[in-house]
Amino acid sequence: MFRAHLESNNRLFLIGNVLQELLDGLRSPKQLDRLVQLLEPFPLLELDRSTYMAAAKLRTTCRTRGVLAGPIDFLIAAACCQHGYPLLTADQDFSRIAKHCDLVVLPE
Repeated sequence: MFRAHLESNNRLFLIGNVLQELLDGLRSPKQLDRLVQLLEPFPLLELDRSTYMAAAKLRTTCRTRGVLAGPIDFLIAAACCQHGYPLLTADQDFSRIAKHCDLVVLPE
């Protein structure tokens, strides 16, 4: 399912934290250079103060309802909601977060 989304004509975006996390997991400079090249076409979403505030608010809302996840997950969710983009992920935390905001999670 991921490959279909990646190969589609739909534009995919990253946020800086996701880009860094993807690149941090590599073991060699060659792997790093290759992944940098592969990710180059995907623009970064601009995050501003309101994105970080929305992420904190969403995390507080979810926490009071028993939904726990890391702060970066809430930042990703808030950025997607703010820009009106669905989130392509296999992480089930986002499905739980989506029940408390306007986040659309792919694949469904």
